Amino acid sequence: MIVPDKGIKLQNMQKRIALFGSTGSIGQQALEVVKSYPELFTIKVLTAHSNADLLIEQSKSFRPNMVVIVDDKHYQKVNEALSGLNIKVFSGERALTEVAAMDHYDIMLAAIVGYAGLASTWAAIQQGKTIALANKETLVVAGDLVSEAVIANKARIIPVDSEHSALFQCLVGENPNHIEKITLTASGGPFLGKKPNFLINVKKDHSLQHPNWTMWAIITIDSASLMNIGLEMIEAKWLFGLRNEQIEVIIHPQSIVHSLVHFQDGSVKAQMGLPDMKLPIQYALAFPERLPNNHKRYELKNFPSLTFEVADTKTFRNLALAKEAMFRGGNAPCVLNAANEIVVEAFLKNKIGFLEMSDIIEKCLETIPFLERPCMDDYVACDTETRKLALTLYK
Repeated sequence: MIVPDKGIKLQNMQKRIALFGSTGSIGQQALEVVKSYPELFTIKVLTAHSNADLLIEQSKSFRPNMVVIVDDKHYQKVNEALSGLNIKVFSGERALTEVAAMDHYDIMLAAIVGYAGLASTWAAIQQGKTIALANKETLVVAGDLVSEAVIANKARIIPVDSEHSALFQCLVGENPNHIEKITLTASGGPFLGKKPNFLINVKKDHSLQHPNWTMWAIITIDSASLMNIGLEMIEAKWLFGLRNEQIEVIIHPQSIVHSLVHFQDGSVKAQMGLPDMKLPIQYALAFPERLPNNHKRYELKNFPSLTFEVADTKTFRNLALAKEAMFRGGNAPCVLNAANEIVVEAFLKNKIGFLEMSDIIEKCLETIPFLERPCMDDYVACDTETRKLALTLYK
């Protein structure tokens, strides 16, 4: 159970931020937040996978102590561009975990997309760091081990996903033992209400047109297939120490109510606001403070009707598969995530159809041997094995 506590006061203290995944959607928005509060936040680390040009631009603007470009072939370009600026440049996957384990930052914003973000987040947890977690896969893949490590190392996780940030905010000042259940909301994506005879023909361009959010392509596809909210169910289980049956999902097309907590006395708390990721990012970085900003405000008069509906899991089977993996436990969520990352990449390259993604994920869940209590090495091996299988299922 990750319970909100008093956090670190910002008064007379500048938080040192390590931003892992700075060139992605969350990373870029986080830098906008940091830029708005130069007296409160300073960037010490920036990392990117292969977007060298943007990483160079960000580094020149924010002057971190260290940068990591994961793709080795871009190392020379980044190193030469930043020479003379007193910025240490590293490259490769190993550099991510090595920098994450260093003691020169206060809070890591874990914004690397997918399984690739697990190793660096794990390294930060081992050092007892505070982690603003935007990488849900860390808890989806290895939630049991991560939860234990957070407690053992006195680390702290503050969620950045809008749904989990909403739950976190609703629980400030509450006794977590009084939770009856939680409800995660999902917009339904661009295909809300559509049936299989429509979805069989959709391509990536249709799927990337999210009605409310501007997100990284992979996350946008996950939103369209309802896998994103399925993964968020698993993440919520570990973040808040919930039983499987305490977690439910509702479709909310307007994306104003970001999630709800139901308490044992019948009370319900909801966190509401316009769909803008800068708000949960700012909240996580500044916690426990609430900082003023000039973001556009939610006005009740502009949304006279908020609607909610049950998710269609027969059409959008990914949500049903995610729920099944959550209840099964063990390495099933790891298989689910690995297979999903492969099929989403294939769909984005027009190699498979929208509905085929669920078929391949289901086959992987049926085929990969089940492990009830995996260790971290088991998770790594399971991820590798699942990816190989998923590739063979569509090539």
